Amino acid sequence: MNTILEKAYAKINLTLDVTGKLPNGYHSVKMVMQSVELHDDVILSKSDKEGIRIKSNLKFLPNDNTNLAVRAANAFFEHENIKNPSLEIELVKRIPVAAGLAGGSSNAAAVLRGLNKMYGSGLGVDELCEIGVKIGADVPYCIKGGSMLAEGIGEILTPLEKMPECFVVICKPSFSVVTAKIYARMNGGDLPIHPDTNGMIDALEKGDYDGICHRLYNVMEEVTGSDHEEISQIEDIMLECGCDGTVMSGSGPTVFGLFSDENKAKQAEEHLKIDFVETFLTKIKTESNFLI
Repeated sequence: MNTILEKAYAKINLTLDVTGKLPNGYHSVKMVMQSVELHDDVILSKSDKEGIRIKSNLKFLPNDNTNLAVRAANAFFEHENIKNPSLEIELVKRIPVAAGLAGGSSNAAAVLRGLNKMYGSGLGVDELCEIGVKIGADVPYCIKGGSMLAEGIGEILTPLEKMPECFVVICKPSFSVVTAKIYARMNGGDLPIHPDTNGMIDALEKGDYDGICHRLYNVMEEVTGSDHEEISQIEDIMLECGCDGTVMSGSGPTVFGLFSDENKAKQAEEHLKIDFVETFLTKIKTESNFLI
């Protein structure tokens, strides 16, 4: 195959808990992650020119080794002992950047899945995840996708029951946050309130949509939200439009709302777009990202 198109799906956090700080300086987490249908397109093409080149519809994205998609390609070629590769990567970005939706990690995961197909390497999902975790903690999850419990630094994954289908409105304010700075203010996981992660898992097992919506919680929201009132403003609009549950995703600043009613979801999207351009109406993605 000379050209591969791979979809890179965004993720949301149904719960996000910081449980401690590890000796290496990383924080340990326990979170329930969920894929949504909002995605970037990652187009991989074999080239006549030696090296790895990348381009995107977003001109501000780096086109060197600091881009996670390029790092993923380099890691794959090193693992497979492929010398002097010739590859062009094109990113068609829709997922907001630096938003708590794992857009960069999802691009890296898509590159690994795509190159695995392009070169007929036959690597299994766990082998790809071993490569991916060296690029970023969210990459293994983005390789697999679906409904997952993520522990450790996010790389220890346990599949969960599929989330009931619903509509998701995603809204990113005009600013971004630095994840490392948010973690630095998390007090090593010594927090007064933690999400009911086990209750969330139980709700997923029962297909209890209302139980899922009532248990949405993200410990990072208190930090990011205390700096930016837009977080609560977006949530208020979601609730006014009839969402069933709303919370910030990742370290933020993106907020999402779950809706069982498509008309209410469309109303929220239209209302939010007045002040927040990066607003999207999408759905829960129930199947795995890893498809041969």
